[in-house]
Amino acid sequence: MRPRVLSGMRPTGALHLGHYHGALKNWVKLQHDHDCFFFVADWHALTTHYEDREVIEKTVYDMVIDWIAAGLDPETATIFIQSRLPEHAELFTLLAMGTPLAWLERMPTYKDQIEKLKDKDLATYGFLGYPLLQAADILIYRAAYVPVGEDQAPHVEITREVARRFNHLYGRAANHDEQIAASLAKLSKDDARYVIKQRKAYGQDGSLEALSRGEAVVKRAREADLIDNNDTELLLGHLKGSGKSVLTEPSVLLTETSKLPGLDGDKMSKSRGNTIAMRDEPAAVAQKIKRMPTDPQRVRRNDAGDPTRCPVWQFHQVYSDAATKDWVVQGCTTAGIGCLDCKQPVIDAIVREQQPWRERAEPYLSNPKEIHRIVEMGTERARKVARETMKDVREAMGLNY
Repeated sequence: MRPRVLSGMRPTGALHLGHYHGALKNWVKLQHDHDCFFFVADWHALTTHYEDREVIEKTVYDMVIDWIAAGLDPETATIFIQSRLPEHAELFTLLAMGTPLAWLERMPTYKDQIEKLKDKDLATYGFLGYPLLQAADILIYRAAYVPVGEDQAPHVEITREVARRFNHLYGRAANHDEQIAASLAKLSKDDARYVIKQRKAYGQDGSLEALSRGEAVVKRAREADLIDNNDTELLLGHLKGSGKSVLTEPSVLLTETSKLPGLDGDKMSKSRGNTIAMRDEPAAVAQKIKRMPTDPQRVRRNDAGDPTRCPVWQFHQVYSDAATKDWVVQGCTTAGIGCLDCKQPVIDAIVREQQPWRERAEPYLSNPKEIHRIVEMGTERARKVARETMKDVREAMGLNY
C-alpha cells in the first residue's frame, strides 16, 4: 500500500499563484506515489469567515476546478468536501473530551492570527478549537504524512499529541495487562525478554534506537505468523508505554515550495488584495505586474538599481531561468534596462503557466454537474475510510452499545 497523505484548503476566495507554488504544485507530485486525500476545508473557513458564508459557498466548487486544472487527477487522488462528512465533527467532539485546553491556547498561530485579523471577532470556540478539528481531519483517515511548510509543523505535532493521548486513554482494555502477557507468551522466551528490555530502555532514556529494535522483533514475529494483527498492535503500543494504536500518529512531510510574494512584496494574500489568481486573464496579469512597485531607489530610468530590493526580482526567482536572471541583474545594476523591460519576462512566464490551467478548467466551467460528480465520488470514497475509523474509535471509548 502507498503511504497515505492528507491535506486541505479553505474556500475563502479564488486560488492564487501563492497557493499553487506553496502547496498545490506539490500535491500534484505527491499523487503519483502516495494515497492522497485532499479536502475542501469549509468548516475551517467558518472559523474566520462565519459572517461571510456567501464567499465560502461561491468558492467551494470553483476551488476544486482549480485543483484539477493544476493537474490533480480525481481518479488517483480522493477529493472531497469536509462538511459532507459528519464523522469529522463527531471525532472532533470526542477528541475534545480529553484534550487539555492549554494545548490549544499555546498554538503559535492562535495569537498571531488574532493579531493579524483584528477586523474579525475571533474570540470564538470554533477559532480556538480549529487545531483540534484539523487533528480530527488528519486522524480520521489515519494519514501517515501531512505535507506542510515549517511554519505549519506545530499543527501536525499537536495532532501527534492528541493521537498519543487518545491511545493512552482508550487503547487499554480492562484486562490490558493480561492481554499483553498473553501476546508476549506467543513470542520465543528470548524475544519476549528482549522486547521487555527495549521497552524499559525506551521508557527510562527515551532511546529511539531501543524502540526501533523492539519494534523490529515484533514485526518479525508477525511476518512469521507467531502473532496476529491484534497482538502486533498491543505489543507496539506496549513498547511505547501506551495502549493499542487506535489512531495513527502522522508525520510531517516537509515540502519544497517556491515562496512567491504578493504584488506589493509582502505575502500573497486575498485579504491584502495583492494576488494574481490562477485563472486571471492575460491582460489582467500584465496590468497587475506592470503596476508592481520596484526598487525605490530607481526613481528615473537612468538610475542604477539593486534587484534584491525589488519585489519583481522575487518573481524572477520562481519564473526565470539562469540566463534571464543574469540579464536582469546586469541590466538593473547598470540601468541598461527599465523596470517595464524587467517585468515583461515575468508576465510572459505567468501567462504560459496559466494557459493549460484555463484550458483544463473550461469543460468544468461549462458543465458544473461534472465537478459535482467528481466531488460526490471522492466524498463517498472518503466516507468509507472515515466510518471504519469511527467504528474503532467508538469501540475503544465504549460507545458501541
